[in-house]
Parts: sequence; structure tokens; C-alpha cells
Amino acid sequence: MAEFAHLVVVKFKEEVVVEDIIKGLEKLVSEVDTVKSFVWGNDIESMEMLRQGFTHALMMTFGSKDDFNAFQTHPNHVEFTATFSAAIDKIVLLDFPVVSVKPLPT
Repeated sequence: MAEFAHLVVVKFKEEVVVEDIIKGLEKLVSEVDTVKSFVWGNDIESMEMLRQGFTHALMMTFGSKDDFNAFQTHPNHVEFTATFSAAIDKIVLLDFPVVSVKPLPT
């Protein structure tokens, strides 16, 4: 079974303390065993017209789609969703089976 990824591209509201949201996400993924990895970054290179206002990318990987589904309904995720949703100005979500062309070194 293929790994499954949850990619979030977001623009946070101006008044949001992004570091607090990231800390909340780090806490969440540390508490939910089905999350295999979590990476995030703040775009500092793209031209504004290409960025379309989005500023951050967040990605979680899971061992399978079933693991992702378990994460979606996990009480900690459901609870954090309210905080995260309130902080968002714009968002794009993509959930997909991972096709690995050049895997990360282990």
C-alpha cells in the first residue's frame, strides 16, 4: 500500500501568530501515531504574483490512506481544526497517494 500525503498551502490572517499555530501542529502530530512525518516551510523565494498570497506550506505523510482517515477523525485533530480554521485567510488542500520518483535517503 502506498504512502499517503496531506498537503496544505495557506495564507494566515495578518493578526495570527504563526509560530503558535506551528507549535500547535507540532504538538498534534507528536500525539497522533498515524502521522509518519510532518514538514513545513514559509515561502521566502517566490514572486508575489506566483505565490497568489499564500505564505506557508505544510505536509504530513501517512503510511496509508487508512492512516490518513484515522488522523482526520482523531479527537486531537478534530479539536485543533477549530483553532487552525480560525487562523486561515486562504487555503488549498491536496490529499494524495505518494508517487515516489526519487525517495528521500534513509
